[in-house]
Amino acid sequence: MSQRFNKPSLTPQFCFNETALRDFLRLSRSTIDDSIVQNLNALVTPAQAGFDPSSTAARQIEPARRKPIDQDACQGFKDNVLLPSWQTRSDVLNYCAGVALDPQDPDLLLREAETAKERERVVNERLDPYSGRFFPREARTESLGNLVRNERGVEGIIRARTWGLVMERCGDIGVGWEEALNRWREKKEDK
Repeated sequence: MSQRFNKPSLTPQFCFNETALRDFLRLSRSTIDDSIVQNLNALVTPAQAGFDPSSTAARQIEPARRKPIDQDACQGFKDNVLLPSWQTRSDVLNYCAGVALDPQDPDLLLREAETAKERERVVNERLDPYSGRFFPREARTESLGNLVRNERGVEGIIRARTWGLVMERCGDIGVGWEEALNRWREKKEDK
């Protein structure tokens, strides 16, 4: 069974390094969510009777019924692996969203200097028709904000899919992933 992915040290440099941020999210998702079927199969107790060769004598038209997973094993997987992994990713995205909202963008002065330089430039569009175009650089904080917004959307889709598979295999308790995560957080805070 997969173990949860360790939380990186949260610094603004980590957030602004979009490759490192994306790699952390990708690795965390691949460790837990992308392999959820294998993780759930690992919770099933092996058969007691062994292999029955007659089970292959006739073609099975109906899909085989999956063996139910022990509720304690399911709850342990959710409490110790799945939900902590989701919480770690939420913590990272929330921290980076806070960094993206910081008005003290170090690139702000550079962008303002570029804008002032472009305003002072004399352009002869007859000689170079493309010289009049100016494409200001996007602020690092804006870029980070867009990345966090996109990753939160991806996270919601992945969690809904994963939670659906967990509920199918562990038994539907009628609670969505958001509510389950909030209950887990509350239970963790009470300890």
